[in-house]
Amino acid sequence: MDVVVVGVCGGSGSGKSSLAAALAENLGDDVVAVLPFDAYYHDLQHLELAERVGVNFDHPDSVDAELFASHLDALRMGTAVGVPEYDFTRHTRTGDHTLVEARPVVIAEGILLLCDEVVSSRLDMTVFLDVPEPVRYRRRLARDTVERGRDEVDVLRQFTESVAPMHDRFVQPFAHGADVVWQHPWDLRAAAERLTSLVDAIVPA
Repeated sequence: MDVVVVGVCGGSGSGKSSLAAALAENLGDDVVAVLPFDAYYHDLQHLELAERVGVNFDHPDSVDAELFASHLDALRMGTAVGVPEYDFTRHTRTGDHTLVEARPVVIAEGILLLCDEVVSSRLDMTVFLDVPEPVRYRRRLARDTVERGRDEVDVLRQFTESVAPMHDRFVQPFAHGADVVWQHPWDLRAAAERLTSLVDAIVPA
C-alpha cells in the first residue's frame, strides 16, 4: 500500500490537533488516518499516583517511540493498528485500544515527532507550528483545566518546570528541519487548505 505520512509538530498548545483535524476533514475519512503521539505515553500504573504526577511528560523518554514507529510501519504496509487509550488524569493506559485503519495518508501529530530519529525518519512531510510561549500557555491552561481536571496552579507549575524547558530543548530546535513552518498567527482554514494541496501533490495516484 502506498502511504504518505505527514508529521504535524509544534509545542504544546500550538494547534497541532486542530490542524490535523482540519486536514483530515479536507481529505476525507476514507483517505486519512490520524495517529496522535501523545496516546503513546508509557503506562505508569506501576507507580503511585503521586510519583506519576512528578514524571516529566515533555521529555522524549516519556513516550513509547518504538511502538509508535512500529504502528507507522504497519499502517504503511496496509495493516490496521490498535492505538492505546491513555488516561491523562491518572497517567496510565486504560487497557483499551482504538482501531485505526490503514489509509493512503497518515497524519502523525505530537510535540516530540521531530526530535526522535526513530520517528522522524518515517515522516514523508513535516509541518512545524511556531507559536509564542504566552499563547501556548493560555491554550494549555484552558485545555488542562477543562478537559483534564487540573487546577491552574498545577498547570502553571508543570508548564514552568517541564513544558517550557523541554520545548526549548526538544521541540523548537527542530523547527528548522521541517518542510513547512507556519509562524503564529495564521488562519487555520487557510493553513489546512494549503497543506491539503501539498499533500495531494505527493499522494500516489
